[in-house]
Amino acid sequence: MRLRHGPQGVSRQAAPDAQLRLEAARLYVITPDAFPDRVLEIATAAARGGADVVQLRHKALPRRELLTLARKIRKELSSPFMGRWREAPEGLEETRGPLFIVNDHVDIALLSGADGVHLGPDDLSIAGARRVAGDRLLIGASASTVERAKQAVEEGADYLGSGPAFATPIKSEKEVVGPSGVALIAQGVNVPVFAVGGIDESNLAQLTALGVRRACVIRAVSDAAEPEQAARRLRAMLTP
Repeated sequence: MRLRHGPQGVSRQAAPDAQLRLEAARLYVITPDAFPDRVLEIATAAARGGADVVQLRHKALPRRELLTLARKIRKELSSPFMGRWREAPEGLEETRGPLFIVNDHVDIALLSGADGVHLGPDDLSIAGARRVAGDRLLIGASASTVERAKQAVEEGADYLGSGPAFATPIKSEKEVVGPSGVALIAQGVNVPVFAVGGIDESNLAQLTALGVRRACVIRAVSDAAEPEQAARRLRAMLTP
């Protein structure tokens, strides 16, 4: 299916401060493959708990339903109740919801008014995404080696997700690079690097001990009895 209709009530131009907000980001929460109402609930709870970035990742939803869900999340994350943005650079307003990223789909990111798109190795290339989106979207990529990280940055990635930092059933086929592997990648490039893979409250300190203070989580928030409080604790652990 080809999505032709434009965004509803949102600008197609990325927020001018998106790059600065990305630089300040610490906690990146990815939504699970769940019913849309539950995904929306987790996304808003994560935002209230202080998540700096929320990514919509859903491998099972048809594209039209994914666009509808993306628009709902975009609307909720733009609400004033999300509170004050931590570590706001001088001169910028401090009232901000988190950055909103769509996984895989550049068109859905644009049509929903998202701040960015995250591309995996089997998705559209970074250069291809940039041709479609111009400067309207932040573009994230995945990298498990320093070489791949440098390549992605050279191709135009604005940030990286690197791991797996720990064993995880989400990416069970991938070799674990460990906290030290993520730290090496973060030291090797000049864009924000978020550790990903099996991260929760029990092991996050292994990353921060190596100076890695950006992390992506899924189950640590989505499976928590109180997702908002889980996000709040994780964000506090990542704060220098």
